[in-house]
Amino acid sequence: MKFARTSLAMALMATAAFSHAESLSLDNQVVTATRTGQSLGANLGAVTRLDQRAIQRLQPTDMLDLLRRTPALSIVNNGGAGKSSTFGIRGSSSDHVLVLIDGVRIGSVTSGSAALHNLPIEQIERIEIVRGPRSSLYGSEAIGGVIQVFTKRGTGGDPKPWMSLTAGSRNHHGGSAGVSGGIGQGWYSAAVTSLSTRGIDARPGRGDPDNDGYRELSGNLRAGYRFDNGLELEGHALESHSHSDFDSGYKANNDSKLKTHGLNARFSPLEPWRVTLQAARSEDKNDTFNGSTFNSRFDTRRDSLGWQNDIDLAPGHLLTLGFDHLTDEVSSSTSYSENRRTNKGYYAQYLGQRGVHEWQLSLRHDDNEQFGRYNTGNIAYGLSLTDTLQWVASYGTAFKAPTFNQLYYPGFGNPDIKEETSRNIETGLRGEHDWGNWAVNLFRNEVEDLISSVNLGGGIYLSENIDKAVIKGVEFEVASHWLGWDWSSNLTLQDPANRSSRPGQGDLLARRAEQMFNLDIDRRFGRIGVGASLHAEGRRWDNAANSNELHGYNTVDLRAEYWFSHAWRLQARISNLFDTDYETAASYQQPGRAGYLTVRYQPL
Repeated sequence: MKFARTSLAMALMATAAFSHAESLSLDNQVVTATRTGQSLGANLGAVTRLDQRAIQRLQPTDMLDLLRRTPALSIVNNGGAGKSSTFGIRGSSSDHVLVLIDGVRIGSVTSGSAALHNLPIEQIERIEIVRGPRSSLYGSEAIGGVIQVFTKRGTGGDPKPWMSLTAGSRNHHGGSAGVSGGIGQGWYSAAVTSLSTRGIDARPGRGDPDNDGYRELSGNLRAGYRFDNGLELEGHALESHSHSDFDSGYKANNDSKLKTHGLNARFSPLEPWRVTLQAARSEDKNDTFNGSTFNSRFDTRRDSLGWQNDIDLAPGHLLTLGFDHLTDEVSSSTSYSENRRTNKGYYAQYLGQRGVHEWQLSLRHDDNEQFGRYNTGNIAYGLSLTDTLQWVASYGTAFKAPTFNQLYYPGFGNPDIKEETSRNIETGLRGEHDWGNWAVNLFRNEVEDLISSVNLGGGIYLSENIDKAVIKGVEFEVASHWLGWDWSSNLTLQDPANRSSRPGQGDLLARRAEQMFNLDIDRRFGRIGVGASLHAEGRRWDNAANSNELHGYNTVDLRAEYWFSHAWRLQARISNLFDTDYETAASYQQPGRAGYLTVRYQPL
């Protein structure tokens, strides 16, 4: 608890220091929490928004490096860049977080996890992270929250090219280039990214005594046109191809492909009625090799159709009605007894505001070909206590459909298991002042029928609904501009406990830290920008029995940039300044100190 007391003291001292700060506006648009556009300050959920300017200022090496700075989001990585990684929000597991790219649902339907570690950070325009359940709008998987990634989008006008070149420790080389613009009432954006690194020895003494490298090549294309009658069409495509070496007792490697393709249409049949149609496909493909010998192939595909209607009932009152159709499919070197299933979802949402009161009501009905029908709902309420202070509270239910591995994997799958379900309640206070913004959120999420592996003896395991977890916690956030410095800090204290009736009741869930703290500070001195980040996590247990402890740790990053002009700049970063030795998964080490230089051309 020493870590918790220290971090809490730092957060409270930072809050007190900001009391004389200058004004900072954070009134940015978000869409993920309600599936409709709202300002960040008006949203009743716990939402974090990272735009392109913030991403470039922080200089993250990859997506996971960026996400771990956000409240209540924990990362588990198996040995550095491009390696298998999982993530959770508020103590949830990786398959309890829904991930979208430009509105397209991604993730392997066999493992249940999304390959965020393979996403190109340079091609991202913004990221929205919603903490708390959203099954009432999105269906399965949104138990812990939703992460939506938006790729770069053209805004019209003359072509605007951009590029970046990065070199760093461990033979890190990266390059990105793109162009965006518009012609008449059309717009377009295209980009390509390449990355390679020698990496580190992911498991010293456990596998091959060599560095486990990573290579990535990705591209993104978006284009759209708005017709005179108001009809708007847009298409988008993203592909990321990667190769990663990993330690597994022999020279093993993995070839992965992440693809998303989508087509959107928007129009208004009547003035208060807006219609959005979407057709999309995402693919997650993985081939593994033992040296040059083929080992396994797992290719999964998700096809989706969406129809959403937003109807303005009156000023401050919005009704949303929608329908989703999702088809999951598996093609694999492993034979599954079933390789395809469909899900139909119907949802409705009502957003209202009257005086000092705001509310959000949502309800969804899912009909899944495998496990049947399930209903979820969410209710949120906000009360403006003063012009600068708001109280919010919400209650929501969520579920997660079993993966194909849990259902049908030979020798392990169980077609009789049920969906995992959750009930979440939270409340909080938030303030917007001349000196900045702050928020405090308390949450309690009860997850039932968790799917675990049961040892039947003789080396045989079977998936079963046997576990229950209760995750309680509190989040603190504060951001401001004070004495010329931009400050942002968050602290999460949580109790992710096993509450099943079997042995181990009261133990912490595996690989979840009880405390997480982030602090970012930045300042501009004319053409020069400087900044620093602190990330700290308390201890965690590598196993469910809580017998293998992973010690807490903290890392410090430094960054600087020099603007040669309004478009050209040189950026430098040192990550893990003090060369901290730590693990987020037992026996998998994390990168030590590293340095990076980036030349960036980005017209404003």
